[in-house]
Amino acid sequence: MTTQELRFNITGMTCAACATRIEKVLRRLPGVESAAVNLASEQAVVKASGPVSRATIAQAVEGAGYGVRDDSAAQRPDREVWWLLLGAALTLPLVAPMLLEFATGQILALPPRVQLVLAIPVQFGLGLPFYLGAWRALRGFSGNMDLLVAIGTSAAFGLSLYLMATNPHHLYFESAAVIIVLVRLGKWLEKRAKKRTLSALSALNALWPASAIVRRGGRESEIPLQQLATGDIAIIRAGARIPADGRILKGESELDEALITGESRPRAVAPGDRVIGGAVNGMGGLEVEVAAVGAETMLARIIRMVTEAQGAKAPIQRLADRVSAVFVPIVLVIAALTFIGWVVAGGGVETGLINAVAVLVIACPCALGLATPTAIMVGVGVGAKNGILIRDAAALETAGQIGLVAFDKTGTLTEGKPYLKKVEAIAGGDPDRALVIATALQAGSTHALADALRGVVGDRTLPPAEGAEVIAGRGVTARIEGRQYMLGTARMMTETGLDVGVFKELADNLAQEGASISYLAETAPEKSLIALFAFADQLKSNAKTAITALHDLGVRALMLTGDNKGAAAKIATELGLDDVRAELLPADKTDAINGLKQGGDKVAMVGDGVNDAPALASADLGLAMATGTDVAIESAGIALMRGDPALVPQAISLARATSRKIKENLAWAFVFNVLGLPLAAFGYLTPILAGAAMALSSVAVVSNALLLNRWKPGLGGRNGHA
Repeated sequence: MTTQELRFNITGMTCAACATRIEKVLRRLPGVESAAVNLASEQAVVKASGPVSRATIAQAVEGAGYGVRDDSAAQRPDREVWWLLLGAALTLPLVAPMLLEFATGQILALPPRVQLVLAIPVQFGLGLPFYLGAWRALRGFSGNMDLLVAIGTSAAFGLSLYLMATNPHHLYFESAAVIIVLVRLGKWLEKRAKKRTLSALSALNALWPASAIVRRGGRESEIPLQQLATGDIAIIRAGARIPADGRILKGESELDEALITGESRPRAVAPGDRVIGGAVNGMGGLEVEVAAVGAETMLARIIRMVTEAQGAKAPIQRLADRVSAVFVPIVLVIAALTFIGWVVAGGGVETGLINAVAVLVIACPCALGLATPTAIMVGVGVGAKNGILIRDAAALETAGQIGLVAFDKTGTLTEGKPYLKKVEAIAGGDPDRALVIATALQAGSTHALADALRGVVGDRTLPPAEGAEVIAGRGVTARIEGRQYMLGTARMMTETGLDVGVFKELADNLAQEGASISYLAETAPEKSLIALFAFADQLKSNAKTAITALHDLGVRALMLTGDNKGAAAKIATELGLDDVRAELLPADKTDAINGLKQGGDKVAMVGDGVNDAPALASADLGLAMATGTDVAIESAGIALMRGDPALVPQAISLARATSRKIKENLAWAFVFNVLGLPLAAFGYLTPILAGAAMALSSVAVVSNALLLNRWKPGLGGRNGHA
């Protein structure tokens, strides 16, 4: 049965306990395989394979006391700032006498009834959301931040009402009012900060133009973007955005793809080049044949990947989830013990109740719930801006632990555009005839070596090849003009019973120069070696810089290649690689990765995302070089949007910076409660100070995560910093 993934925008959550409650409710639904609720993005992701509908899930969320927001509905204006100003205006007269008393030493106080009149609208107006949230929690047999605040402020308010009748000299209306104002202020600041964590996603969504100019039936017209179709001819004027993925038919220009690939330099384009929707055209006009629209475009897939990654949970968050699930009941027990302890110790009911209120107010699982998702959201967003697409939170966490990186060679460390360096025919043979046969064998291939052969042969007519068969990791065979030929590696020749020793000295010399060697042979009706072909490829300009940067990070680097040992050794020496494995078949690369994993290090594999798919899947982390629009960006845990190996150490550096922020946030959240609870219980924190500290804790966690926006890749791809 097909698994479907459903996303919902949740309203009414105030802390990690709310998210945990919704997850439990959703996981109990028949057909639901998993449910993850992200407090920071306020989203629920549900994977279901049974007969469960969106309406059923929405009903379950609402039954738990929360809401589901429809994205198509108009957003309500944010009036929170006006509520805060009103609350502050009513609370200030309650606090002012206390401040003046502290400054002058004179006992000052408003009449009890005036205090009551000022406190009621704050308690039951500004505080209404806390009561509603507490009721939802109680109805679902759970606890949350709203319950703690509602109980704490109600206790202070109720104690003040009691004291009005018995001992009106010292009331606590100001404590309840200040707590409510401070907590709502903290939630407002937190909300504003969380919006900044989604800045990268907003920037990507803003890349879509509202309309496109197309030529249909010989006439140009401007149409809404949603009406653009595959095969349309889009007219791209100077300074306009490319409306969809496609291929240039006419015109030359430069494209700014910085927000898509992270490359700051414009890319020169000409007829035949592919373009990515969302890129900004330079000064030249272009005509583009549309190849992909809507959800199939590169930009849409990038946005989808970033959205999924920002909403995912990292493994490290499990601890916070376990703690938040039992946190509120434990706090209620501590508050009750605090009250009983003070009464038994002779402190009195009033002192015991006030200290219990401080315990209730300072303890909040909000910071725990925000610690991990906010850092992940910012880290994923920063990566997207720099051409590093992180598929999920688990990949981000794994990337920070990588100790060994295995690189494929062709197209990863080298340009992937080899050229024919030498053709050597067997004694008495015709090199030109050998070249034609070899090119004919590769006529239907998209392999880089086939392109190199075609580049030499040019427009010459090739004899047709029949029954062509590609043997993975070895070469190709086909029947040409009644004879069976094969083009491939020395290993392929040896397995067929052919001796390549006649070319040994030449092959060794060419291999030492870094060339890749292929052989052409006839296998039927006769079996004979025909020629040697030597191909050379150029190292990417940033390849050595990338290896140096990995070493700076304490990460070892090696190369896995199907090339001959001589060529592989030359590249390894030139780049300073720690190890090299040569003459590997695709299955051998997978075996090599599995062997490296047994050494104890977390192993990453870097490849082109297609040919190296098995090795990418076998590694602890796969990094796919998504060059342009030719490679599926979803093929690995991390997709590198430029064919630049320097992005590999940058991805590891960013992952480590994000992991540090997660650990800092979790440490702050745990330490805050570990220190705050006993201080409040033993009377060292007033309810007002406890409320201020609780409000600021969540803001501090989100603000710390936002510092990741300062991360920069670093010169030459070296270790970035935040």
